Amino acid sequence: MAELVSSEFAESLVSTSRVTVGDTLRSVIYFTPEDFEVLYVRSDLYGGDEDLMHEAKSTLVESERVGFQDIERYNKQSQTGSTAEPTVGEYEFTVRVFSEGFISRVIVGDCGVIVTSDEIEIGPFEDMSVAIRKMLAEPHV
Repeated sequence: MAELVSSEFAESLVSTSRVTVGDTLRSVIYFTPEDFEVLYVRSDLYGGDEDLMHEAKSTLVESERVGFQDIERYNKQSQTGSTAEPTVGEYEFTVRVFSEGFISRVIVGDCGVIVTSDEIEIGPFEDMSVAIRKMLAEPHV
Protein backbone atom coordinates (compact mmCIF):
# COMPACT_ATOMS: atom_id res chain seq x y z
CA MET A 1 0.00 0.00 0.00
CA ALA A 2 1.36 3.40 -0.98
CA GLU A 3 1.70 6.16 1.56
CA LEU A 4 -1.33 8.43 1.35
CA VAL A 5 0.13 11.27 3.43
CA SER A 6 3.60 12.63 4.07
CA SER A 7 5.39 11.46 7.18
CA GLU A 8 5.27 15.03 8.54
CA PHE A 9 1.47 15.21 8.16
CA ALA A 10 1.06 11.73 9.63
CA GLU A 11 3.19 12.73 12.63
CA SER A 12 1.09 15.88 13.08
CA LEU A 13 -2.15 13.89 13.04
CA VAL A 14 -0.81 11.38 15.54
CA SER A 15 0.65 14.11 17.77
CA THR A 16 -2.62 16.06 17.79
CA SER A 17 -4.55 12.90 18.65
CA ARG A 18 -2.08 11.92 21.35
CA VAL A 19 -2.15 15.35 22.99
CA THR A 20 -5.96 15.29 22.98
CA VAL A 21 -6.64 11.78 24.33
CA GLY A 22 -3.30 10.94 25.95
CA ASP A 23 -2.42 7.35 26.78
CA THR A 24 -5.93 6.20 25.90
CA LEU A 25 -5.10 6.59 22.19
CA ARG A 26 -5.45 3.26 20.40
CA SER A 27 -5.05 4.11 16.73
CA VAL A 28 -5.02 6.82 14.09
CA ILE A 29 -6.05 6.00 10.53
CA TYR A 30 -6.07 8.26 7.48
CA PHE A 31 -8.59 7.17 4.85
CA THR A 32 -10.18 8.06 1.53
CA PRO A 33 -13.12 6.51 -0.31
CA GLU A 34 -10.68 4.06 -1.94
CA ASP A 35 -7.77 3.45 0.44
CA PHE A 36 -6.47 3.84 4.00
CA GLU A 37 -3.23 4.10 5.90
CA VAL A 38 -2.75 3.20 9.56
CA LEU A 39 -0.65 6.00 11.01
CA TYR A 40 -0.45 4.76 14.58
CA VAL A 41 -1.42 1.67 16.57
CA ARG A 42 -0.69 1.36 20.27
CA SER A 43 1.93 -1.33 20.87
CA ASP A 44 -0.19 -3.43 23.26
CA LEU A 45 -2.89 -4.06 20.65
CA TYR A 46 -3.11 -7.04 18.28
CA GLY A 47 -0.17 -8.85 19.92
CA GLY A 48 2.17 -7.43 17.28
CA ASP A 49 0.27 -9.30 14.53
CA GLU A 50 0.39 -6.92 11.54
CA ASP A 51 -2.08 -8.99 9.48
CA LEU A 52 -4.63 -9.12 12.31
CA MET A 53 -4.28 -5.36 12.84
CA HIS A 54 -4.69 -4.61 9.14
CA GLU A 55 -7.75 -6.85 8.87
CA ALA A 56 -9.38 -5.19 11.90
CA LYS A 57 -8.63 -1.69 10.64
CA SER A 58 -9.85 -2.58 7.14
CA THR A 59 -13.21 -3.62 8.61
CA LEU A 60 -13.38 -0.43 10.68
CA VAL A 61 -12.57 1.78 7.69
CA GLU A 62 -15.22 0.07 5.56
CA SER A 63 -17.78 0.78 8.28
CA GLU A 64 -16.76 4.44 8.52
CA ARG A 65 -16.61 5.12 4.76
CA VAL A 66 -20.38 5.54 4.79
CA GLY A 67 -19.57 8.95 6.25
CA PHE A 68 -18.57 10.27 2.85
CA GLN A 69 -22.15 9.84 1.59
CA ASP A 70 -23.70 10.96 4.89
CA ILE A 71 -21.75 14.22 4.94
CA GLU A 72 -22.74 15.02 1.37
CA ARG A 73 -26.39 14.36 2.23
CA TYR A 74 -26.31 16.37 5.50
CA ASN A 75 -24.54 19.33 3.91
CA LYS A 76 -26.93 19.34 0.95
CA GLN A 77 -29.90 19.32 3.34
CA SER A 78 -28.35 22.13 5.35
CA GLN A 79 -27.81 24.25 2.24
CA THR A 80 -31.32 23.69 0.89
CA GLY A 81 -33.01 23.99 4.27
CA SER A 82 -34.65 20.59 3.79
CA THR A 83 -33.39 19.07 7.03
CA ALA A 84 -35.61 18.62 10.07
CA GLU A 85 -33.01 20.55 12.10
CA PRO A 86 -32.09 23.56 9.93
CA THR A 87 -30.18 25.37 12.68
CA VAL A 88 -27.65 22.62 13.39
CA GLY A 89 -25.35 23.74 10.56
CA GLU A 90 -22.96 21.65 8.54
CA TYR A 91 -21.73 18.22 9.59
CA GLU A 92 -18.40 18.38 11.45
CA PHE A 93 -17.47 15.01 12.98
CA THR A 94 -18.81 11.79 14.46
CA VAL A 95 -18.01 10.21 17.83
CA ARG A 96 -19.19 6.66 18.44
CA VAL A 97 -19.36 5.70 22.11
CA PHE A 98 -18.85 2.07 23.14
CA SER A 99 -18.68 0.47 26.57
CA GLU A 100 -14.86 0.35 26.49
CA GLY A 101 -13.84 3.03 24.04
CA PHE A 102 -14.57 5.62 21.39
CA ILE A 103 -14.29 5.90 17.63
CA SER A 104 -14.03 9.42 16.28
CA ARG A 105 -14.30 10.16 12.56
CA VAL A 106 -13.55 13.46 10.85
CA ILE A 107 -14.08 13.83 7.11
CA VAL A 108 -13.24 16.85 4.99
CA GLY A 109 -13.73 16.57 1.24
CA ASP A 110 -12.39 13.25 0.00
CA CYS A 111 -10.24 12.35 3.01
CA GLY A 112 -10.78 11.53 6.64
CA VAL A 113 -9.19 10.45 9.89
CA ILE A 114 -10.43 7.81 12.30
CA VAL A 115 -9.14 7.94 15.88
CA THR A 116 -9.85 5.12 18.30
CA SER A 117 -9.31 5.40 22.03
CA ASP A 118 -10.01 3.70 25.30
CA GLU A 119 -12.87 5.06 27.34
CA ILE A 120 -12.26 8.68 28.32
CA GLU A 121 -14.34 11.21 30.24
CA ILE A 122 -16.75 13.18 28.08
CA GLY A 123 -18.64 14.73 30.96
CA PRO A 124 -22.04 16.32 30.55
CA PHE A 125 -22.49 15.05 26.99
CA GLU A 126 -22.15 11.49 28.21
CA ASP A 127 -24.52 12.14 31.14
CA MET A 128 -27.11 13.50 28.72
CA SER A 129 -26.73 10.56 26.34
CA VAL A 130 -27.09 8.01 29.15
CA ALA A 131 -30.22 9.75 30.44
CA ILE A 132 -31.79 9.83 26.98
CA ARG A 133 -30.89 6.20 26.38
CA LYS A 134 -32.62 5.23 29.65
CA MET A 135 -35.66 7.28 28.69
CA LEU A 136 -35.90 5.58 25.32
CA ALA A 137 -35.54 2.15 26.94
CA GLU A 138 -38.63 2.81 29.07
CA PRO A 139 -42.09 2.25 27.56
CA HIS A 140 -43.16 5.50 25.96
CA VAL A 141 -45.84 6.76 23.61
